[in-house]
Amino acid sequence: MLMLLALVFTLTLSAKPKIRIIATGGTIAGVSASATSSAYGAGQVGIQTLIDAVPQIKELADVSGEQLVNIGSQDMNDAVWLKLAKRINQLLSGDYDGVLVTHGTDTMEETAYFLSLTVHSDKPVILVGSMRPSTAISADGPANLYNGVAALVDPSSKGHGVMACMNNQLIDAKSLIKTHTTDCATFKGTYGEMGYVYNGKPYYIFEPTYKHTTRSIFNVDNLEKLPKVGIIYGYANCSTLPIEAFFKADFDGIVLAGVGDGNFYKDVFDVAVQMQESGTQIVRASRVPTGPTCLNGEVDDSKYHFVAALNLNPQKARVLLQLALTKTRDWQQIQKYFQEY
Repeated sequence: MLMLLALVFTLTLSAKPKIRIIATGGTIAGVSASATSSAYGAGQVGIQTLIDAVPQIKELADVSGEQLVNIGSQDMNDAVWLKLAKRINQLLSGDYDGVLVTHGTDTMEETAYFLSLTVHSDKPVILVGSMRPSTAISADGPANLYNGVAALVDPSSKGHGVMACMNNQLIDAKSLIKTHTTDCATFKGTYGEMGYVYNGKPYYIFEPTYKHTTRSIFNVDNLEKLPKVGIIYGYANCSTLPIEAFFKADFDGIVLAGVGDGNFYKDVFDVAVQMQESGTQIVRASRVPTGPTCLNGEVDDSKYHFVAALNLNPQKARVLLQLALTKTRDWQQIQKYFQEY
């Protein structure tokens, strides 16, 4: 009996963390014509090939994988987001200790933010990708995958919410932004990285203070689709045709990627007022890559019932507005969500 108890105790101590990798495609699963070519096709390599390419991760954890989709992230869509969030919640409610998502870099920041609002667990979720295909002479995907798993299995990662692990940096979902079209160091945090991975161990500098994961009220378990929200890009002498098209198509919300502090051309402004009055929620954001879109600044948001995106860029403001509209049509409550999340 004592020997049996000792054996059980030994097996318990030696048990590795259980990690699930969900693959969605992207450059990390891409294949190029040659090892030096910059031309490649995304989403061509399967999950097991990615896992086998980094055998060292099996020293860190009990790793298994599944292929959710295999697409370039320019083709990411609401249906995949909903499927991904539901699957992660299912896995983390069981005996998995963390989930790694392999993802294309084009829309990684949007997926990460969506998951930070819809995954309801304090277990870590990390997105990884690459800027070079798997067949490149110096592919960055394997290192990102290894560092991502290393961060997932470390107890210090619990409670940090959804992150991206790219180029040795750990960046929280809300702050994550792609800053360069092709550089491996493309991802930055608008307020700095949350941490970094060195010699297979994560080191954290700060924790997010905004609401996310376990504190989020947004639940997608029973959702089959998301509200229709579009983005209008602002520029000098801006045409009203795009916003009018969204108006005619009965979109539920519009994010204006305005100039400066979320300002937009006078003709577009007039259509936006009409849309708000008709029940389509308008959110003001900015095409400027850093800095907030201030509430009641040059535009009187309270007068027009517009919502200021505050510290969210247009693409993330769209994500939050989609989820906010599943809860309410009250512009004041939606503004509160933008303050909290």
